[in-house]
Amino acid sequence: MFLAIDVGNTQTTIGLLDAQTGSMQASWRMATSADDTADELLGRLHGFFAVRGLDLRTHVDSAGISCVVPSLIRAWRQAFGQLGLDDALFVSAACEHGLTVDMPNPQQLGADRIANAVAALDKYGAPVIVVDYGTATNIDVVDARGAYRGGAIAPGLVLSARALFARAAKLANTPLVAPAQALGYDTETAIQSGTVIGAAAMAEGLVRRIREEIDAPNATCVATGGLAYVIAEATDLFDDIDQDITLRGIWLIWKRSH
Repeated sequence: MFLAIDVGNTQTTIGLLDAQTGSMQASWRMATSADDTADELLGRLHGFFAVRGLDLRTHVDSAGISCVVPSLIRAWRQAFGQLGLDDALFVSAACEHGLTVDMPNPQQLGADRIANAVAALDKYGAPVIVVDYGTATNIDVVDARGAYRGGAIAPGLVLSARALFARAAKLANTPLVAPAQALGYDTETAIQSGTVIGAAAMAEGLVRRIREEIDAPNATCVATGGLAYVIAEATDLFDDIDQDITLRGIWLIWKRSH
């Protein structure tokens, strides 16, 4: 089996995939802590596997990781080493990811964005746009030639809401769900409109402009990330919601390198 790990700034997503087909066998989420040691990471992995009746050492023979938290790269490398996975793939702009990157400084491209683009191109074809709702909202764009062109980065929904709540104490404790309409009729629905529908409207506007700029008005648009389903309630922008896209991209890059 192949162990795919996507380390984000807020959450870490873990997937156990069939090494040959890439089909997802099990998945987990945990909070990302920049201070975690290799032993702590291994302890959590063993716990996740044990709950499913699996054994980490016997069920995993290869692994790959996308990590945007530099302080954790060494800890994960040590954890893989303790599992005997010294050849684990660390996705980066420098690895053989097989993606054409049409940018002035391709080495700046983040590991998660590479994985998203690789998986989106494989599953949906070109052109394709991925909107990833994490700590930040990332938009990644693959044009009709199959080349990665760039995208956009904006504050994530939870990050924006926390900033609002921190500065306006009376507005705290509002659930982040899509309201029935854009016109808020009280404080709670007004906040939900501004945050959730606002995030949807931002994506709509950015994707519309990007489609114009790459001359691809019908480019497929895919959402992913922890809040993708929440945002999708407020827009018809997305052709699909694919929560496994980053993990599948890590597997695809590993598969191609082997």
